[in-house]
Amino acid sequence: MLRFRSLGSGSTGNATLVEATSGGRTSRLLIDCGFTLKQLDQRLGAAGLAACDIDAVFITHEHGDHIGCVRALSRRERIPVWMSEGTWHANGERDFEGRVQFARDGVEIVVGDLLVQPFTVPHDAREPLQLRLTDGARSLGLLTDIGHATPYVLSRLASLDALMLEFNHDSDMLARSAYHYLLKRRVGGDYGHLSNDAAADIARALHHAGLRHVLAAHLSLRNNMPEIVRRTMAEALGASEDEMLTATAAEGSPWLALQ
Repeated sequence: MLRFRSLGSGSTGNATLVEATSGGRTSRLLIDCGFTLKQLDQRLGAAGLAACDIDAVFITHEHGDHIGCVRALSRRERIPVWMSEGTWHANGERDFEGRVQFARDGVEIVVGDLLVQPFTVPHDAREPLQLRLTDGARSLGLLTDIGHATPYVLSRLASLDALMLEFNHDSDMLARSAYHYLLKRRVGGDYGHLSNDAAADIARALHHAGLRHVLAAHLSLRNNMPEIVRRTMAEALGASEDEMLTATAAEGSPWLALQ
């Protein structure tokens, strides 16, 4: 069985747990840990787990709301950390006591019963990567912190069973916001974050009969609203707004299982 859960998603911090269970063994990957160590421990506890239950960490890019406490977590728990070489350089080439391993576009990583497939995305970071994950039977795609979807990105996420997708901002709300115009240009640009409409286009392109879950993530607290996201998702997927799921900054999401 494959299942996943957001521990929190937004500009204040991001972390996602993915589990694969087979033959009585469970493999767990933490994707990003953009919180303090204390906050991460609390969020893991709310999910019924502890840091010692994690087999590995994957960092998608070096921004603080994603890399957070990874060094402290790795040193305390002796957990291996995967990130791109560009992310490591951008983070100051910090010492992880030999536990950093470099991830690359198109090179698969094995974490127990999880197969992790990184791919490059357009975002304003040194060498950002997003992920497709599978237990051999089901597949999950993670796509946040991306300015626009290239044909390559869409090809890496074809025929998924579940998708965690950034719905960062409502374009009108961003335009009317108090953000400096340079920040507006960055957020709304080709290397920034996805608008609701752009995310809906991606969801529509990836939608198929076997896509069981789409979890909206990385919603802006200032320039978006969950009700707008749910309405936009429902229109894109031809479903009811009540069925649409959003991850929050405070609590993330419940577990979503793929059996």
